Amino acid sequence: MKQTLVELLTIGMQQLQAAGEIPASAALPKPHVERPRAAAGGDYASNVAFQLASVMHTKPREAAERLCRELEPVLPPEIVRVEVAGPGFLNFFSSEAAEFAVLQPLLEAGVDYGRAPRNGRRVLVEFVSANPTGPLHVGHGRGAAYGASLAAMLEAAGYEVSCEYYVNDVGRQADLLGLSGWLRYLQQRGVALDFPEAAYRGDYLIEHTKALDHEWGDALLVAADSLPTPVSATVGAVPESADSYLDRLVVAAREALGAERFAAVRDFLLERVRGGIQRELEACGIHYDRWFCERELSVAGAVEGAVERLREAGAVEERDGALWFMASRHGDDKDRVLRRSDGRFTYYAADIAYHLDKFERGYDLAVNVWGADHHGYVARLRAALEVLGIERSWLNIHLVQFVSLCRGGEQVQMSTRSGKFDTLEQLRTEVGSDATRFFYVMRRVDQATSFDLQLACSNSRDNPVYYIQYAHARVCSLDRELAKRGLVHDRQRGLAAVAQLTEVDEKTLAQRLAEYPERVARAAAQAQPHELATYLRELAGMFHTYYHRRQLLVDDDALRDARLCLAYAVRQVLANGCGLLGVGVPERMDSAQLEPEP
Repeated sequence: MKQTLVELLTIGMQQLQAAGEIPASAALPKPHVERPRAAAGGDYASNVAFQLASVMHTKPREAAERLCRELEPVLPPEIVRVEVAGPGFLNFFSSEAAEFAVLQPLLEAGVDYGRAPRNGRRVLVEFVSANPTGPLHVGHGRGAAYGASLAAMLEAAGYEVSCEYYVNDVGRQADLLGLSGWLRYLQQRGVALDFPEAAYRGDYLIEHTKALDHEWGDALLVAADSLPTPVSATVGAVPESADSYLDRLVVAAREALGAERFAAVRDFLLERVRGGIQRELEACGIHYDRWFCERELSVAGAVEGAVERLREAGAVEERDGALWFMASRHGDDKDRVLRRSDGRFTYYAADIAYHLDKFERGYDLAVNVWGADHHGYVARLRAALEVLGIERSWLNIHLVQFVSLCRGGEQVQMSTRSGKFDTLEQLRTEVGSDATRFFYVMRRVDQATSFDLQLACSNSRDNPVYYIQYAHARVCSLDRELAKRGLVHDRQRGLAAVAQLTEVDEKTLAQRLAEYPERVARAAAQAQPHELATYLRELAGMFHTYYHRRQLLVDDDALRDARLCLAYAVRQVLANGCGLLGVGVPERMDSAQLEPEP
């Protein structure tokens, strides 16, 4: 209906322009149509006359009245009248039958209701991409839920969507995982050593090193005295930093085991941790089309190739043996190192190569979901891509703010390396996958939030997941009650009888159902899954109120079938919307009864 009114308003303005009331050279404003807050404001309203007034050089109300006269003779049957209100609003009033016209196409479309036709554009959504050095913690979970929901909404909006996880399987952090696992292995084998405080210390590592022991036996054993000890402070000397000591230990491990064997240990542990990450994400209903390993870039020479292209563009220079990208000339606050003086490329250089690879794979749009702590990285990546000829609009980066997990009023400290964190698996096990997915996206991700464990586990109206799922289950219970009474729903009879749906709450429900495709499209365009979450909660609330106020299984066959058509449409939209958010919709739930909305 909104699109019909937008087209109608456009035609009306074109007629005014053809009649000379609007200058021929003037650009016509784009009409905007919304549902008014107050019922007295009609079923739809537009403020286009306020924009039109400046073009016509008149007052908004007068512009609205002129436009209204053009519209009245050409109103479609579903619009009974149009009125000018206040200083210049146009209010449209629809027929009773028009409000329920959504039911037939909605029920016929089923799971496809709200899905736009394919637009021919390909999108790559990369999200989570946490280093495979430990289990995902609850902070990673928000980015995972957001990225998966955004990808699903973009797909529903007509895009061809691929999901990707970028695996950082080279570099210092990967080496530290290999070192940490090897040291734990030595401890398990009885080698007396002091485990470094700065190494990875989580219990998860102990389990992985048991597998390492099983795989390698005693082939990785070395004596404790072959390992270096930290340089302590002496008179006139500076004590060694924790990171410096770890780097020396990595060198020692590589020398003791040999480069190939150390690499094998490192890769063995990386793959086990990565596999655990994949299994946990899949347990949350999150799947990827590709796990892209950073190592692929190195093997293919992609990093060297990307850096060479920057050099050819005159955007790099050498300083003290290192190669620098002149990022400060392209919007960043300072220049950035691409290749260190020891010849190793930086993570930054690899990231440039990775995004260049994305672009050359032919994606029309790239979407990155990053943690808020990466905000300083945005400008430097955009700077490099622009030098490589990639438009800024191609890369969309969404920063996800921190989420805290509260237990007994105390915030849990999270750190992968120390092992003091609550994992995503622990959270999912406690509150369930559905609550995990929904709670992560029910608020704007650019705002920090707290995950309320007690609320997520409650069976109450205040728990949005329970509230929405219960609405779906309630409709399913109508099917079972219908069968008990020996009755069968006749959809066509119900659709033919929608004129009997005269209650205000029935009309309001139908209006809200008709909004679903637009709400999905808007949430996808704005990259805001919380908008869809809010819509679903509102729809569930409206249905619970309707369920308490009206008897749906009445004796009148036609009225009963009409009300069931409305209820089934609610069930379908709840299922479709929850599907985009990764939330299940059970057909049965416990027997607790929700009180009607106040």
